[in-house]
Amino acid sequence: MLPPEKRVKQMPDKKMPDKKKVLLVFGTRPEAIKMAPLVRVLQADERFDARVAVTAQHREMLDQVMECFDISADHDLNMMKHGQTLSDITAGALCGLQAIIAEERPDVVLVHGDTTTTLAGALAAFYEKVPLGHVEAGLRTGDKFAPYPEEMNRCLTGQLADYHFAPTETSRDNLLRAQVAAQNIFVTGNTVIDALLQTVESGCDLAEYIDAPVDWSKKILLLTCHRRENWGEPMRGIFRAVREIADEMADELQVVCPVHKNPLVRELAAELMGDAPNIHLIEPLEYRPFSKLMSVSHLIVTDSGGVQEEAPALGKPVLVLREVTERPEAVAAGTVRLIGNSYDSVNEGIRLLLTDAGVYNAMANAANPYGDGHAAEYIRDILAKVL
Repeated sequence: MLPPEKRVKQMPDKKMPDKKKVLLVFGTRPEAIKMAPLVRVLQADERFDARVAVTAQHREMLDQVMECFDISADHDLNMMKHGQTLSDITAGALCGLQAIIAEERPDVVLVHGDTTTTLAGALAAFYEKVPLGHVEAGLRTGDKFAPYPEEMNRCLTGQLADYHFAPTETSRDNLLRAQVAAQNIFVTGNTVIDALLQTVESGCDLAEYIDAPVDWSKKILLLTCHRRENWGEPMRGIFRAVREIADEMADELQVVCPVHKNPLVRELAAELMGDAPNIHLIEPLEYRPFSKLMSVSHLIVTDSGGVQEEAPALGKPVLVLREVTERPEAVAAGTVRLIGNSYDSVNEGIRLLLTDAGVYNAMANAANPYGDGHAAEYIRDILAKVL
């Protein structure tokens, strides 16, 4: 018989567990921002083989975010085309993503939020019988056309998901009401806070990105407006109200408006605000300078979903240019106020925040309900257990 030391040397090495393959799917700028922290923590963890598939439903803005966070795509459908419809995006993304999932055979597919890419990715995973994780699950307005098409994208994805990563307890409650099993819901906070805090801490010189004579010593009102439900007359009323306030408060107020690439938005912004000396219409910003711009703004007026979560983490009040929001936690917490999209309501809402210090300070100092900046790590650890 061999001596013990010889027997030990001849014993086979303990087999390491196989890495779990995760396919992260996204296609737009907001998705990329919120998925980037998760991509990074999964790719840095030896327990996972994390791969990225993008539809590029948005192209240029998506690329900017991926460069900012130093992540790359393993699969790129490069779908963005001028004039494409929701049906075009859905069909193309579904076919392309199903082929990728069939090739990769991941242990789980992760999609985010409520875009057309999200719904297509969920369907593709279902067709391939691959488990689906839904990041930022459970947001609801109760109106299938507001926001459109995002509300139904999110609801339908929720019906297909196996793991629901809810940002808040309110989102968890929404999922429970939709008959999702409690053991499949995990409250993690929102990964957008992870992304925001990491980005703001890295620093940024706005002068390198904004080619406009902004007087940064004055109050900065940051305006973003692009959603479908605001196209046409609502957007006209919004821009008229902002222009009127900017004219009246020219000595103390600067408006900075990154204008969406959509021609309908650009034409109306130029028509109604383009000649005001203290309104600066600029190109859409990359994520890093946009985060910095939020941090130096006095007030943010927006119809964006993500900004409702991000700005409060920086202590910035947010006025939302919508009648309903799928983020009621922020309204309840007092960090966000819905002001609608009519000329009168926008005019009144902005004036109140610019002239009433008590109302402004109450919003600026309210607690942000969207987490502590470690949501991606929580999701990673949950995946390690459930897979």
